Amino acid sequence: ARVGRSTMAGMGKNTELEDVPQDVRFPVEEDKVLAYWDEIDAFQTSLRMSREKKNPAFTFYDGPPFATGMPHYGHILAGTIKDCVTRYWHMNGFHVERRWGWDTHGLPIEFEIDQKLKIKGRQDVLDMTVKVYNAECRAVVMKYASEWKRVVRRLARWIDMENDYKTLDPTFMESVWWVCKQLYDKDLIYRGYKVMPYSTKCSTPLSNFEAGQNYKDVSDPECVVKFPIIGDADGACFLAWTTTPWTLPSNLALCVHPTMEYLYVQDAKTDAIYVIAKPRISQMYKKPTEYKIIKECVGKDLHGMKYEPLFDYFVELKGETAFRVLMDEYVTADGGVGIVHQAPAFGEDDYRVCLKEGVIAKGESVPCPVDDDGRFTAEVTDFFGVHVKDADKDILAKLKANGKLVKSGSIKHSYPFCWRSDTPLIYKAVPSWFVKVEEIKDRLVANNQKTSWVPDFVKEKRFHNWLAGARDWAISRNRFWGTPIPIWRSDDWEEIICVGSIEELFELSGVRITDLHKDSIDHITIPSKEGRGDLKRIDEVFDCWFESGSMPYAQKHYPFENKEEFESGFPADFIAEGLDQTRGWFYTLMVLSTALFDKPAFKNVIVNGLVLAEDGKKMSKRLKNYPDPEIVINAHGADALRMYLINSPVVRGEELRFREQGVKDVVRDVFLPWYNAYRFLVQVVRRYKNEEGKELTGGMTHIDSDNLMDQWIQAAAAGLLQFVNTEMKAYRLYTVVPRLLRFMEDLTNWYVKMNRTRLKGAKGAQ
Repeated sequence: ARVGRSTMAGMGKNTELEDVPQDVRFPVEEDKVLAYWDEIDAFQTSLRMSREKKNPAFTFYDGPPFATGMPHYGHILAGTIKDCVTRYWHMNGFHVERRWGWDTHGLPIEFEIDQKLKIKGRQDVLDMTVKVYNAECRAVVMKYASEWKRVVRRLARWIDMENDYKTLDPTFMESVWWVCKQLYDKDLIYRGYKVMPYSTKCSTPLSNFEAGQNYKDVSDPECVVKFPIIGDADGACFLAWTTTPWTLPSNLALCVHPTMEYLYVQDAKTDAIYVIAKPRISQMYKKPTEYKIIKECVGKDLHGMKYEPLFDYFVELKGETAFRVLMDEYVTADGGVGIVHQAPAFGEDDYRVCLKEGVIAKGESVPCPVDDDGRFTAEVTDFFGVHVKDADKDILAKLKANGKLVKSGSIKHSYPFCWRSDTPLIYKAVPSWFVKVEEIKDRLVANNQKTSWVPDFVKEKRFHNWLAGARDWAISRNRFWGTPIPIWRSDDWEEIICVGSIEELFELSGVRITDLHKDSIDHITIPSKEGRGDLKRIDEVFDCWFESGSMPYAQKHYPFENKEEFESGFPADFIAEGLDQTRGWFYTLMVLSTALFDKPAFKNVIVNGLVLAEDGKKMSKRLKNYPDPEIVINAHGADALRMYLINSPVVRGEELRFREQGVKDVVRDVFLPWYNAYRFLVQVVRRYKNEEGKELTGGMTHIDSDNLMDQWIQAAAAGLLQFVNTEMKAYRLYTVVPRLLRFMEDLTNWYVKMNRTRLKGAKGAQ
């Protein structure tokens, strides 16, 4: 809680207490306090005083939000947690730098520009030039910065938004280059092909974390197609089922489970003979009378058998190694027909199995006839230029005309959508740059044990499991507005240089730069030291998660500046964000700090749960299923909203269904009784002065009294102080607020009520 000009600390110093009116509007009083803080520059003054006293540092990192949207209850909750903790440590004699940051690169910015300029694909950007496109992005990155500043100030959060950092600052970007250079020199960065979630609308791969943010229940086509077995005397065909018909033109193999039972069955209507998994016969036939079993076998008996390709697009390219049956235990009897069609460019398991069995080779390009915008390339002549999701019907029609379509329909299932463009994702093999997370995951797990989490189960279960199963991290994006990956290479890829600073680039190229974005550096070449011509920069930019994971170093322009200051305060004493960041910011912080220094980036972390709408659904601007935060603050006060959030299950990592009535209840049940108790105290103090003719002295010290109620309330206050200090040092905010509220209940409902006449002087001056 916060107070204004008049405080009980003034008692004993002949300070006149201000009148306390009977009626109060807390939002109005809060505005007065904020104005007073502005008048005396309270926050900066407090920081200056702690610096002058040379107080020990308490290091806090604030994760950077995007300024392309307004703050919501999740931001308010996390900000309240951060504010409570950092204020506590400041008041306990530490210097706590609280510096705001902005995430200014990446898809949220680019998508807004794509919508504004009606950009349909990558070529549109190249036609208008990257320089013009990036200038548009730069113009909107701080679109809502003033609104953020207004809301953060109104919430009474003390954080420096003037001396902020932005991920587009050249100093920040240069430190990101330094991080990349360190990892590259440690052989922790490599280029490879990987099947990744891919947004055709944004023309870029996404991380698995991003792909998991926006699943929807959709209706997609499903089909069963047949693959005639080469050399089978009875003309038998393998069956395969898929919900992505657009991947069938890229089919290179089929896959069975080695020990699963398979059947050769004769269709009662057509006399056709099909091979299908025994546990999945119901996918094709509802009654036993609809088919006749010819023979049985297990998956390994089918291994290596050849079949006729569905299409001839890649026969010449892959005819010798492809179009045969492979084996792998990832095939299950949970769905489909127990035989999985393999398109290694569009499925992670497909790629792995085809690589293992020699259908494709490591390092070589994989048949991938889909361009950056999700349209078929000229290799697929029949569907050239058609977006893959629009081609399903045409592909099924062609298969039906060719006699290869056995069954088709639709299926409702959960499918990933792009979190930014809200369009369906595909999985696509793309050349990407990776951090070798798998190589250091034992160190990640070990460093996690050096950290303290509230609640603890997030550390021991959710985050530990994510680290233990970590895969190499794709850090490149085929976009324009971001920190360029500082790698220059020869045309034959035999000579590669990773640049770690502006100065190093000048030494290598002779070009001095002040801005590090693509449009400022892509023209720069580096003369080869091996006679391979000029080295050119690769096209990709960093995933913005690489930037946010680099913020401990980049916000300080480490190691180019503030070297001693950074190293003395690393790892951070405290960070806090939402539960979803276990696969986001918490993860990238841990990966990069472990790779750089073999340390965690933080010592203590508070993880809050998700704030949902009152109906339990995700808060949605479109659905308007939650009240505007500023309206709630102006109606009930920021303190009421803060206390409502901080005294809820969400501080324990659980979900909260936001109810405005809950904020009203805080005013009624907490603040009004507290206010009335203070008003009564002021009245008592004034009565004492009038009747005794002298000032009431006192303050925060213990007062000897024979009265049991006095002894009880003072003991309760002492116990409260001890408890709060213990729990705050353990970052358990969820235990602190209930104990505070219990003391306030004891004070206002019991001590004051039962001592009202005595406090009015009925038993004398005591």
